[in-house]
Amino acid sequence: QVQLVESGGGSVQPGGSLRLSCSASVSVASVDYMGWYRQTPGSLRRDLVATITTGDSTNYAGSVKGRFTISVDNDGKMLYLQMNALLPEDTAVYYCNARTTTWPDTTTDYWGQGTQVTVSS
Repeated sequence: QVQLVESGGGSVQPGGSLRLSCSASVSVASVDYMGWYRQTPGSLRRDLVATITTGDSTNYAGSVKGRFTISVDNDGKMLYLQMNALLPEDTAVYYCNARTTTWPDTTTDYWGQGTQVTVSS
């Protein structure tokens, strides 16, 4: 079982910055990867924002590449998402995610409770 707790959401004007944090009960070295997803108003889908592995391999959605940066602390238990040059279309509930795969091939996704990010003038 993996517990994830997000913090750091809020309201910001277009062009502004926010940093999201996620406290994990396990290290990123213990899972396949950790990442951030977001769910926009009216959507039933959570879209990938960014992921990171224990080897610091990162993956970003095209819409955030160059503006957002995902990172973990030295212990691998604090996950961050630095969001710069925010746009109104970045408005969403952001979820911290951890994925594990257990033998032989059972994949499990763990989620935090979500944190609201609103970008508006």
